[in-house]
Amino acid sequence: MLIGEFSAEDYACWRQALVAGLPGGETLFLANEQYDPALIEIALVANPPAGSLAGLKNLRLIQSLWGGVDRLLSDPTLPSDAPIVRLVDSNLTQAMTECALACVMFLHRQLPAYARQQTAREWKQLPQALTKERRVGILGFGQLGRAVARALASLGFDVAAWSASGQRVDGIKSWSDANGLFGLVERTDILINLLPLTDKTKGILNAALFGDLPKGASIINLARGGHLNETDLLDALDRAQLSHAILDVFEHEPLPPQHPFWTHPRITVLPHVAAVTDVKSAAKIAAENIKAFRAGRMPAPLVDRAKGY
Repeated sequence: MLIGEFSAEDYACWRQALVAGLPGGETLFLANEQYDPALIEIALVANPPAGSLAGLKNLRLIQSLWGGVDRLLSDPTLPSDAPIVRLVDSNLTQAMTECALACVMFLHRQLPAYARQQTAREWKQLPQALTKERRVGILGFGQLGRAVARALASLGFDVAAWSASGQRVDGIKSWSDANGLFGLVERTDILINLLPLTDKTKGILNAALFGDLPKGASIINLARGGHLNETDLLDALDRAQLSHAILDVFEHEPLPPQHPFWTHPRITVLPHVAAVTDVKSAAKIAAENIKAFRAGRMPAPLVDRAKGY
């Protein structure tokens, strides 16, 4: 069964892509169709509404079609005995890497300042640091974080990372505990958040963290809106503790028209476009995972419900 926050057109696209790759004998039901819940053994999900999977008594596998699973795990009715497979897609990784690089270069080359100068019709060349003089910190060092770190390091940036799991990459400084988080933040000019959203990381982008960053640092949030304390961000920007913020994700999406982020001169708003799921490649991965499951092999990577990702 396929279920998510899809339009009728989206459902049609997913159906076409999935049917093309599913093994023989599989029947695909869409959540907006009539079906017998007892027949459903595998659920393909993308931010399904709470309660959507509660009645599927014979559910044996849940395949996520989205990069994050925080909303799925927050559903108190989620069946507890069905393994959840995360979507790992090289196209998704490439898209996130591209967006992170674009955001870092936007800040590194001081384009927000030049945009303000253009508005004021001011011609002024600003001193420009070399990439090796710009310290980039990454929160979250999973597949996405490691790909972003390697790409930035290849351009000469001074890159470091922090993660709960203590992942390592040759040539990249990394930390994994509370003291390490402070160690990362205090040496960072541009901070990129790529953490999974869990109880431990919710609200991590807050006044305390902003205060530990060097004055004039910038942040890029490409993970989840729940990581950010919005009031603390506005205060840090207005006090010039932070110079700029690029935000792709928000607590409430779409961002309400009256929200102060839209008009703040030191905030760049993106409409959750850093890494959009590619239907064709995601459907192919899901189909291959279903084939493996039917053949008696558990697909990977599995979500660790205790960790929240």
